[in-house]
Amino acid sequence: MPDRILIHDLEVLFHIGVPDTERARPQRLSLTLELHLDLSAAAAADDLERTVDYHAVSLWVRSLGEGRQWKLIETLAVEIAEGARTRFGVPSVTVEVKKFILPHARHVSVRVQRPAGQAP
Repeated sequence: MPDRILIHDLEVLFHIGVPDTERARPQRLSLTLELHLDLSAAAAADDLERTVDYHAVSLWVRSLGEGRQWKLIETLAVEIAEGARTRFGVPSVTVEVKKFILPHARHVSVRVQRPAGQAP
């Protein structure tokens, strides 16, 4: 499916990290979501109801961090990918989570894909 909605570098502050001390304070993460879906009906009708509301997706993703914490960015990426599919009906999704933790690297990232047909 060639159509997609992309949310690039959505910044969030989440409690994440393996040691307790790392999770004690929120860390800046950058999230990129690729929502793969057929956009032809939405474009033809110029109708938000026939597509995925990317604003609603971004609000949902940002709300995930409220009162939550994760040890691994892998876990967070999978949770976002599966949630995008189940909550918003996105057939296929790719999520990248960037973490700014290594002093001599721009970032560390994890990218997960959940293709259409794969159980969430």
